[in-house]
Amino acid sequence: MPKILIVDDDRATSTLLRTLFQIEGYEGLICPRPEDVIQMIEQAQPDLVLMDVHRADVDSVNILAAIRLDRAIGAVPVIMTSGMDVEEKCLAAGASAFMLKPFKPSDLMSLIRQQLVAAAG
Repeated sequence: MPKILIVDDDRATSTLLRTLFQIEGYEGLICPRPEDVIQMIEQAQPDLVLMDVHRADVDSVNILAAIRLDRAIGAVPVIMTSGMDVEEKCLAAGASAFMLKPFKPSDLMSLIRQQLVAAAG
């Protein structure tokens, strides 16, 4: 069962995403604190990270850059999400993909499947 790490400070969104992933046959792991993202990736070894760009206290693009610099975890696919169109900024920082909020669950699942296939092969 593929694991997806959900990095979002909105508890309701994280819970809904985890439920969606479970329905779709994935394990959803929630990381509510930005300072724990890298450690959680190292420990849980998710197959993909879904990370919201704008958090209450941190710009997640900086976390993305740190992930990409880390040899042990730098290859994990990271999909960035935001309610603002910051796709270019995210892709330039190393995001595997970007999805503008609000999005349809079916569109998100399609993008996740694409990224998992690309990472596997």
